[in-house]
Amino acid sequence: MKRSNDKQLKIELELCQKVKAWLEEEKDVRLGEWKAADIEILNTFQLLTAKPVVYLVNMNEKDYQRKKNKFLPKIHAWVQEHGGETIIPFSCVLERTLADMLPHEADKYCEENKVQSCLPKIIKTGFSAINLIYFFTAGPDEVKCWQIRRHTKPPKLQGRSILILKEDLYVLRS
Repeated sequence: MKRSNDKQLKIELELCQKVKAWLEEEKDVRLGEWKAADIEILNTFQLLTAKPVVYLVNMNEKDYQRKKNKFLPKIHAWVQEHGGETIIPFSCVLERTLADMLPHEADKYCEENKVQSCLPKIIKTGFSAINLIYFFTAGPDEVKCWQIRRHTKPPKLQGRSILILKEDLYVLRS
């Protein structure tokens, strides 16, 4: 940069120095107040602390059913101190049990034990956190699910019908 007269390199160096100072304070980059131009440059760095976060808290099935765990308030307090991202309590044991069952058996098990799978919530929250949406295309030979960034146009689909999924609403467009 010292030998070059490239203004962009100077801007990137200044931003890197700001990021370094921010990280030395033990703060995640995603929690900083950045200008739109800064964000464009930061995205090229692919910093781990700039990525969105969703905390999944694994609990045993009994605690998940009761919706209580002795560590949950402590985890919640820590997350609130460090950015306040989304926390989703779930039970790996329950999810594994439900995955091994047939759908009607899983529904019956959930009804009897007054629990429900957390996978749909995890998937929706994950997609939302990384700013993705999905839609389906249907052709004579296949149905395909596509993921794209929110507020972008779908790719050219070569005459296929589009099935758009938005908040559990399905719309068929040709």
